[in-house]
Amino acid sequence: MPETIRVLVVDDEPMVCAHLRTILGSAPDIEVVDDAQDGAAAVEAVVRHRPRVVLMDLRMPGVDGLTATERICRMPDAPAVVALTTFDADKYVLRALRAGAVGFLVKSTPPQDLIGLVRVAADGHTVLSEDAKRRLLAATGGEQTARERAVRLTRELTEREIEVLTCLGRGMSNAQIASGLHLSEATVKSYVSRMLVKLDCENRLQAGLLAYDAGLVPR
Repeated sequence: MPETIRVLVVDDEPMVCAHLRTILGSAPDIEVVDDAQDGAAAVEAVVRHRPRVVLMDLRMPGVDGLTATERICRMPDAPAVVALTTFDADKYVLRALRAGAVGFLVKSTPPQDLIGLVRVAADGHTVLSEDAKRRLLAATGGEQTARERAVRLTRELTEREIEVLTCLGRGMSNAQIASGLHLSEATVKSYVSRMLVKLDCENRLQAGLLAYDAGLVPR
């Protein structure tokens, strides 16, 4: 039997929490271990339950989801945080991704899609639909400071690392990168790990965003 995916749901609306519990609870491999109504309670719940995935509402009174995301992503063995919002990919969402969130979902995501994307996040992959990706790129388009920083950081990369980073920006998996660049998956994983350190990125999604900021991937 596959390992059960432990999920924490964070939203200031109890009805939303109940709705997400019902959807996720219908999957045999997912367990909602708790829900929280603000960021401070979310941080405490992560320490208490050690979930693999946190669905995090960003706009809450008190300690908001962005602050909670920053705190959780700094923890040792941090869970995968997925920003949950009713809004388009504005700069608030972008800040959550830069803080370490592995992706974002809108609350209107169909139930089966939500279950599948939670599984994707639990496996350590980026959670970003094509529609979300388009919105995100539109939100990053005007950030001059981010572009300048990305160009500066990528100057420190080797030619091969640039190729791998470009592939990350295109949303490719390690297996796809390995096939496209004629490398082993282990070699690709090693490149990605080194680049995350060089680029001061927490995860593949942050590196992929940086590839867009640096102009390596067309918008």
